[in-house]
Amino acid sequence: MALTGRTALLAALGSLPVGILAPSWTGMLAVNAPLSLAILCDYALAAPVRTLRFTRSGDTTVRLGDQAEVELSVVNGSRRRLRADLRDAWPPSSWQPGDEQAASRHALTVPAGERRRLSTFLRPTRRGDRTAERITVRSYGPLGLAARQGSHRVPWTVRVLPPFTSRKHLPSRLARLRELDGRTSVLTRGEGTEFDSLRAYAPGDDVRSIDWRATARQSAVAVRTWRPERDRHVLVVLDTGRTAAGRVGGFPRLDAAMDATLLLTALATRAGDRLDVLAYDRRVRARVQGRTAGDALPAVVDALAPLEPALTETDARGLVAAVLAQAPRRSLVVLLTGLDAAPMEEGLLPVLPQLTRRHTVVLAAVSDPRVNEMAEARGTVDAVYEAAAGVEAQAQRRRTAELLKRHGVVVVDATPDGLAPALADTYLALKAAGRL
Repeated sequence: MALTGRTALLAALGSLPVGILAPSWTGMLAVNAPLSLAILCDYALAAPVRTLRFTRSGDTTVRLGDQAEVELSVVNGSRRRLRADLRDAWPPSSWQPGDEQAASRHALTVPAGERRRLSTFLRPTRRGDRTAERITVRSYGPLGLAARQGSHRVPWTVRVLPPFTSRKHLPSRLARLRELDGRTSVLTRGEGTEFDSLRAYAPGDDVRSIDWRATARQSAVAVRTWRPERDRHVLVVLDTGRTAAGRVGGFPRLDAAMDATLLLTALATRAGDRLDVLAYDRRVRARVQGRTAGDALPAVVDALAPLEPALTETDARGLVAAVLAQAPRRSLVVLLTGLDAAPMEEGLLPVLPQLTRRHTVVLAAVSDPRVNEMAEARGTVDAVYEAAAGVEAQAQRRRTAELLKRHGVVVVDATPDGLAPALADTYLALKAAGRL
């Protein structure tokens, strides 16, 4: 049983005249006995909570930052009219800060034997699965003095997907891809390693592309055209160790790596290549393998949604072994990890030759724009010390990048907003050069 504020108000108002005019147990009993009887009657007339039936429907996925709607159907199977307050509880990260009170609570009136629908709007602030908690119902009697209260569990899960903010860069990269593929009119035709067709010579064509045998068989000069490689294998590896948990610009490095992975997935599948994804720290956290071009991007988005960084050092030997097992033939391996000197020199560098001997390796890392700001700071003593620290950090990253390049690794080092387009441009450059 739950008592309402109305009951407390009536008890206080009834106690005042008794306390002033006739302060005695008899006076208190004369006031509280009728009130207690009214409370019991009101509780008895309230619609039961245990007999209520609930079902859910609505959205099961939503992109981070968007709104999801989950409908709740309430069936009152009793013979009494239901007047109730309902709380649809979800994890705190299911709403923006301060919105939970208004979004999760509903006033409800359901006549006997009827059904009503409620909508709970979620706007999650974190990726991953958001699972509904208990539904708590407080059913009031007709006098509003007492209420029945109970809870029900109605399972429902909404998966919060990565936001894919780098989608805005996709049209420009697809246009560049069409230029490489020769499907648009450009002055310089894209070079590649796969023969495409013969066409008549035009001023400005490279004389090295003239096909002299075909020219001898016809009256006009013929040139060979090429198209970028197709059906190549691309393996994207996300390092989910402790370096991925570092926050840059208010978000973990892993989120920027995911955004770059989604843009590369969309671009590579449109280019006719096969793309797989592997997430690893000390064990495989997520894997997407063998998907068709149409299924690859949805599968990658779904696999990355619940992924969180592990606060442990990445096992570099285990990571390399997992890559070699998933990509036994020559592939483009894109490793999204940190560029910090200590974990790189002690972990990945000693085992990197195992990858570079067999694959083309691209290492993409998220740099902190705050370090660049520190390196440019001047004017005060504190600013000079910050500048010295920033310059030293930049020098360490450059040294680490040089070590990687000596092993034949292509290094992409960019800020969170610039990582995805920079990685896409590197992929297109390698494709145009026939290095996949």
